[in-house]
Amino acid sequence: MSVVWREAELRLTGSHPDPYAAEVWADFEHESGLRLRRPAFWDGGDTWRVRFAAPEPGRWRWTCDSESGELEIAAGEVDEANAFYKHGFWRMSPGGRSLVHADGTPAILAADTAWALPWRATPEQVRDYAADRQAKGFNAVLLMTVQPDMRAVGPADRTQDEGFGVGFRDLSDGHLNEIELDYFRYLDELLGILVEYHLVPVLQPVFHGFGWKGLDVAGPVVPPAEYARYCRYLVARYGARPAIYLVGADGSGTEPQIAAGGAEVHASDCYGQPTGIHYRPHIRAEACQDADWLDFQWCQTGHEGEHVAERVADMWRNLPVKAVANGEPTYENSGWIGKATGWWQGHEAWSNLCAGGTMGVVYGAGSLWQWRLHADEPGHASYFVAPGAGWREAVDFEGSRYVGLVAKILAGLPTTDMAPDWTRTISGRALAVPGRLLLIYRENGGPVPVFDDSVPLPYRIVDPRDGTVVATGKRDTPRDPIPDPGGAPRVYICLADL
Repeated sequence: MSVVWREAELRLTGSHPDPYAAEVWADFEHESGLRLRRPAFWDGGDTWRVRFAAPEPGRWRWTCDSESGELEIAAGEVDEANAFYKHGFWRMSPGGRSLVHADGTPAILAADTAWALPWRATPEQVRDYAADRQAKGFNAVLLMTVQPDMRAVGPADRTQDEGFGVGFRDLSDGHLNEIELDYFRYLDELLGILVEYHLVPVLQPVFHGFGWKGLDVAGPVVPPAEYARYCRYLVARYGARPAIYLVGADGSGTEPQIAAGGAEVHASDCYGQPTGIHYRPHIRAEACQDADWLDFQWCQTGHEGEHVAERVADMWRNLPVKAVANGEPTYENSGWIGKATGWWQGHEAWSNLCAGGTMGVVYGAGSLWQWRLHADEPGHASYFVAPGAGWREAVDFEGSRYVGLVAKILAGLPTTDMAPDWTRTISGRALAVPGRLLLIYRENGGPVPVFDDSVPLPYRIVDPRDGTVVATGKRDTPRDPIPDPGGAPRVYICLADL
């Protein structure tokens, strides 16, 4: 018997002349009448698999071509620690500005950038990495699902210098037809470890910008139909687990593969998990803004160590409404030791969040995103690696702990569809859910004058560098300031039912 929101797998048999290209679907119907549809995927020979996560306990009947059966799904444990099993997968909030779980529980993304993990890392390494990121508060990881550079060469061995796993034999020719199933079976295990540690895989099909080494990425070259088919394959293989679909990455957003892939994900994913685009630094992040399949837009602000939260604010104003975030601030220690280090990353995260990046915050480190095997591995652009560091040393860079803390500090707060608000206090960076929550960030702390009677009187003041609560209280009147001596970063939380 399976459990609600946990992946159950059906093994089916079937013969198709071109099995990777074939469309096979399974229909699931709950005893209540709720119906869901999942794509099947080919896994070699005459083997097909359907992966399904039931959102409700009870009896589910399934059919797939001439085969059928039933699944009995149990309710989850009351004290379940994994939020995705307790509250369901992520989806967009009613107002489209932030994340919520399937049952409406608010969520804030705190993502790390480990782009090359799928084709460079081993299970032992991923487990080490995931334990660190979970402990720090991260809940998602940005991933290139395949090595995207058409001219990259190296041994087909992820344990050797410049080696990597190969997802498609014909990617070097700009195609996605000749799938390597052993690669994806290996990826099954890696992504399973991330989910075990409560980290959502952010699945990017094929990059559109720099890629791994800047050696001609396949994303803008692959025929859109092949790109869309691969997106459906990712939904089929990994979409019965927590997931985010990043159908465009590091490009303009107007590449035809992106719209084709986004529409395919939207049509294939019965759970409505978030789908969006991540852009290169020097572009307006507004492509496909009115598309039904688009849930979020992520900018990146370059890698020069500059705080430019106004780019997030600009995106927040775009219509129709989509969730936004800075998906790639400057990588810590990228290019030289000392770039964007330590609290720079914490200030960047809180600034972007309060500018309107209410989907969440993202971190990255030089040498980690490439999954550089060791400090002396050759073949990587010096501008992007952290000198003297491989992936494991980069995991321990100081700035990561401040970004992960954002999600920990905000856990349990009514953050759904909070919005930038500078009208209720004299404070440059604030977010509000009117009548319920006011969240303020100040780089140097200090008392906060209040000029709006709707600001809740109870308050909590947190040091965002370590998550400690430095003060709690309740203002006597609506116009009393929020007290703080100043001199250090502070997050002020005014909550009606604190």
